[in-house]
Amino acid sequence: MSDDSHEHQSFETRAIHAGNTADPLTGAVVPPIYQVSTYKQDGVGGLRGGYEYSRSANPTRTALEENLAALEGGRRGLAFASGLAAEDCLLRTLLSPGDHVVIPNDAYGGTFRLFAKVVSRWGVEWSVADTSDPDSVRAALTPKTKVIWVETPSNPLLGITDIAVVADIARTAGAKLVVDNTFASPYLQQPLALGADVVVHSLTKYMGGHSDVVGGALVTGDAALGEELAYHQNAMGAVAGPFDSWIVLRGIKTLAVRMDRHAENAAKVAEMLTRHPKVTQVLYPGLPEHPGHDIAAKQMRNFGGMISFRVTGGEEAAVEVCNRAKLFTLGESLGGVESLIEHPGRMTHASAAGSALEVPADLVRLSVGIENADDLLADLTQALG
Repeated sequence: MSDDSHEHQSFETRAIHAGNTADPLTGAVVPPIYQVSTYKQDGVGGLRGGYEYSRSANPTRTALEENLAALEGGRRGLAFASGLAAEDCLLRTLLSPGDHVVIPNDAYGGTFRLFAKVVSRWGVEWSVADTSDPDSVRAALTPKTKVIWVETPSNPLLGITDIAVVADIARTAGAKLVVDNTFASPYLQQPLALGADVVVHSLTKYMGGHSDVVGGALVTGDAALGEELAYHQNAMGAVAGPFDSWIVLRGIKTLAVRMDRHAENAAKVAEMLTRHPKVTQVLYPGLPEHPGHDIAAKQMRNFGGMISFRVTGGEEAAVEVCNRAKLFTLGESLGGVESLIEHPGRMTHASAAGSALEVPADLVRLSVGIENADDLLADLTQALG
């Protein structure tokens, strides 16, 4: 549950203090890692603090979940073993066989795989919409639509969806709006305040921030839905472990300062790429020519650290750029302090090949880290040749 005592504090203060109360036994200013499976009861049913078994609740995970709720302005935060575990719990809570979901035409490949290969076998139908176009979302609705799923900025094409507009469409249709806020982080964007029902995070990315943990989260402003999600979290069991929860909590404390640097560096990289003769298109919402620039400027604090670009020479040229990079590490994932480069078509989005979510073969995706910007620009210049 969220801690109302932090409600009126600034984001940076909440990131450090929400959920991070001093240990009552020793006064330790950092929550302990409760590496424990079960808890002594004071008589049958006499639970201390409500803890009985660490799948159901663990004090370190509780600290993280309170922090997550505070950062997103929600009533309930829940931490999971991975982002996909969080998504799976959410979908099985909200949907029944025969229901319908609208998914974006640009989304993380693992999310698409979950819908196309797993949830669909359970009798849930889905259709694709360009969520940056409200008319496309409306056209994809059916009388059975229960969820509209949005990523903004989207992965990997950096599309921008007007959350408030799509939230209104969802309410009118009697559907829930789910926003994957991984690319932005709660520092840059607050979907619940814009009308979303649930926020999804891969905690692996910017929240952890150091490429050393895998985790996922759900946050909602609806207390009743939060209880339903918590029931399914416990019943299904894909919870964040205590050490992983502690690592994410530590990462979140520097989220604000890291995101400022990610965005500052990304703006410089995007500007350089727009001038490079071998780059045919730069996809970054901070560029004035980006079709979602004005909406991003309205609903985000800054434009984030993710950039995609397309190159002359097609797929092989894009792969070669990835292979020639040195300071940009060739690898999947994103949001760490170090810069990463990848070829989405062959890596993170290979599962979307041949579908409506297939990505361009000449696309390169960057996760711009917090290194010196000049060093990053020099590496990309040599990688492009």
